[in-house]
Amino acid sequence: MTTPDHLVVWQRVREQVAWRDIVPHPDTPVSGLRDGFVGFAAGTAGRGPRRLSRLLSAYDDVRCEAAANADLTMDLLARWNRIVRGVPVAAFRRAPAYAKNGRERYGLHADTEARFASCLAATADQETPVTARAARAYLDVAFYHPYDDGNARLAGLVLQFVLLRGSVELDEVTPILTTVRRADDAAGAADLARLVHGIAAATRRRWLRASI
Repeated sequence: MTTPDHLVVWQRVREQVAWRDIVPHPDTPVSGLRDGFVGFAAGTAGRGPRRLSRLLSAYDDVRCEAAANADLTMDLLARWNRIVRGVPVAAFRRAPAYAKNGRERYGLHADTEARFASCLAATADQETPVTARAARAYLDVAFYHPYDDGNARLAGLVLQFVLLRGSVELDEVTPILTTVRRADDAAGAADLARLVHGIAAATRRRWLRASI
């Protein structure tokens, strides 16, 4: 039996989620007592010091580009993917991709790369709360699966970029980056937006308490 095209499934599910309404706009700026992404990366250091170094180097670039209010483009993603993989070139995949031990298949169509670029551009939509935009972008990277490797790390970096560009820091990201997401789960996509928003609100509360 042929595995369904979960990219097509995600494209349909993506349109079913009320991204603009699912969470309110967060109070910004949100500052953290610690950098949750750095803490998460350090916790994965057992996978190898070179991998950690590359991930943190990419994250430094993410922070610089977010501070400059850069547009989220295919060129930026390719650069971050090159850094995290330690390769000279990162091109958009040229064949279907698989994840979750083959349980999900992400097809490749004539318009896949262009549609993904449009998803990246949509992260600048100010009508949608930044926490929802970040969650949606994270899932877009996961299910468009643009590169042959490094997509999970890239999704986390993109989430951070969208949040930081919107003046939101998180002091904890592990619950976001370690939960397996499904392309066919609209309720799960909405829950991810709520989770990101909830952690942002908790981060802000912790920072305010410490500042008193």
